[in-house]
Amino acid sequence: MRKSIIIFLGILTLLSVKPAVGDEGMWIPLLIEKLNIQDMQEKGFKLTAEDIYSVNQASMKDAVMIFGGGCTAELISGEGLLITNHHCGYRSIQKHSTVEHDYLTNGFWAMSREEELPNPGLKVTFLKKMEEVTTGSLEGVKDSMSEKERENRIRENNTKIIAEATKDSHYQAHVEPFFAGNQYFLFVEEVFRDVRFVGAPPSAIGKFGGDTDNWMWPRHTGDFSIFRIYANKNNEPAEFSQENIPYKPAGFFPISLKGVHPDDFTMVFGYPGSTYEYVPSYHIKMLTQEVYPKLIDVRDKKLEILNAQMSADPKVRIQYAAKYASISNSWKRWIGEIKGLEKLDALAKKQNFEVEFQKWAVSNLSGNEEYKSLLPNYRKVYKDYGKYRLARDYANEVFFRNGAELIAFSGRFSQLAELVTNDGNPEDISRASDYLKKMTESFFKDYNLTTDRKMFAALMQKYAESMPPEFQPSVFINIHSKYKDDYSGFTDAVYKKTIFTKKELLLDILNNPTKSKIKKLEKDPVYHIYKNADDLMVGKIYPEYQRLSFGLKELNRKYMAALMDYQKDKTFYPDANFTLRLSYGNVKAYNPRDAVEYKYYTTLKGIMEKDNPQIYDYDVPDKLKELYEAGDFGQYAEDGEIHVCFIATNHTTGGNSGSPVVNAEGQLIGVNFDRAWEGVMSDLMFNPEQCRNISLDIRYALFIIDKYAGAGYLLDEMEIVK
Repeated sequence: MRKSIIIFLGILTLLSVKPAVGDEGMWIPLLIEKLNIQDMQEKGFKLTAEDIYSVNQASMKDAVMIFGGGCTAELISGEGLLITNHHCGYRSIQKHSTVEHDYLTNGFWAMSREEELPNPGLKVTFLKKMEEVTTGSLEGVKDSMSEKERENRIRENNTKIIAEATKDSHYQAHVEPFFAGNQYFLFVEEVFRDVRFVGAPPSAIGKFGGDTDNWMWPRHTGDFSIFRIYANKNNEPAEFSQENIPYKPAGFFPISLKGVHPDDFTMVFGYPGSTYEYVPSYHIKMLTQEVYPKLIDVRDKKLEILNAQMSADPKVRIQYAAKYASISNSWKRWIGEIKGLEKLDALAKKQNFEVEFQKWAVSNLSGNEEYKSLLPNYRKVYKDYGKYRLARDYANEVFFRNGAELIAFSGRFSQLAELVTNDGNPEDISRASDYLKKMTESFFKDYNLTTDRKMFAALMQKYAESMPPEFQPSVFINIHSKYKDDYSGFTDAVYKKTIFTKKELLLDILNNPTKSKIKKLEKDPVYHIYKNADDLMVGKIYPEYQRLSFGLKELNRKYMAALMDYQKDKTFYPDANFTLRLSYGNVKAYNPRDAVEYKYYTTLKGIMEKDNPQIYDYDVPDKLKELYEAGDFGQYAEDGEIHVCFIATNHTTGGNSGSPVVNAEGQLIGVNFDRAWEGVMSDLMFNPEQCRNISLDIRYALFIIDKYAGAGYLLDEMEIVK
């Protein structure tokens, strides 16, 4: 790392200072010196805790960022160049793609900085410092408070903490709970909004294997894309401008060409999204037996429809590529989680643990009477919570998120309708109209009427068949009585009358949103369905779901404290919450099932073996075949082979996509992008024998940039370690 940056670090208090062991865990970088560094060094790490996280000098944290709103990326040059996953940049690549310029299929490489493409709305976020603020967050909080009163007081306290932390600066900040609200940390961040697309391989490389190979090992996906951060002349964040210049970071990762070998130390540094390691057995049972099976079923239908439509029309394939990937990702993970938890016998393990915990609690060895009632109270809450959790999730699947998308689209007009109907402020109406104009243009760019009609009919029928009457919007009464459950006929009637399929008519309304025009919108059958669904969600499902969630929140906080009391010799790591964490382990093969052993790496040879021009996701580009046949591998081969991906024992989850994978010297050796399917249950229970993170070998990325794309000039600004 280069340069130094001095930021004040507050006083730290710890819940635990015992050394950590094993590969499980997503650790807080601020606490590495106290908790992990000795274990890391014993595993082979050659640097210090200060090299990972520091506010007094440049460190790895200065080269790692949130990419967009749900991925990680890392800097690989002193000119603001960053690398992340292809699937993290996918939405941006898709937005730049047309049938004439299909960057998803053909890839894109800017051969000069002038050719780099701006991405409105894309941002990257750097952590400047983190600080424990538990005392301040909990000031004035009393045991006698309700959970809502407690939250309101904490929110007030955190607002003051954030205001003080960002005073007289361009930084932003937030406070997040850890250990279910037993501890709080402040995060001060710097956000850059001029992020330009530099390059990405074609999907036949960057998404090779598609959704068939997703979550699987062996993997042969060149899952990377390249962007560049721009700043103003003072090296500070600025909106897009031709006057902006490449960002000069405090540090970036040197890139190693040494490769990876069995038992090598690996560290993943990034922003894992969510894990639930400390939930009771009732939560596991709810997910695997009540919620996931229904959600998997409805997504089966979504994917069936999209797959058929995308295969039949290249334009639809481009329009729905990102939507399909988003739907498929969780669908396959849920299936894998169920299988992995069953293999691990997770439910029984949780239940056996709880038997022993309850004996301890009842014996009152802890001296805390409240511990006795925790598990019985969990049982009471989960009896109803699962029902409302499923109702919420299923309604979202059908009406509000990647389902019958015209319904969700119509709902975006509700705020404008309310403003106009209630004689709202003209400036607010104008702002809402301008926003909807842009949103409408964007929506229709990636909308296909035939696809949406098929999806609408199928999902309305699925909802009626899968959800009990108490959770069905009132529109279903009309479908049952008037249409005699003829969902095809109902769909024809709705799409014949709706104006939400007519872009120009909508734009005309938005140019002059009068009350009479808004009334026409409000009478629209699609908008009527949205309002029905929204009324059900807001009026019935969400209030009860929220009430039960508050109950669980209180139980989770107390149960977490009780677990720490019960297992005093255990070092606890907090569940992931999309804040900067590190995990560490070693390169390691594994045995997924009887008589099967997987190697720790894959090669370009495996890509050639999977080649199938008849299948979009396995159609290997001709140029890649030519390079392979010629053995034109440059400096990126090892023993005459190009390594593509590798696995290790790092504990990762969603949000870690794009995270840097570094070796013992802190050099970049890979880009994390997935987990092996047998281990995706690690969000709920870690299995060291099966859990493996999957990473792109950085040498394959350099090979593609240099030999395949001919963009080797980018390597000139990197620090390559041979």
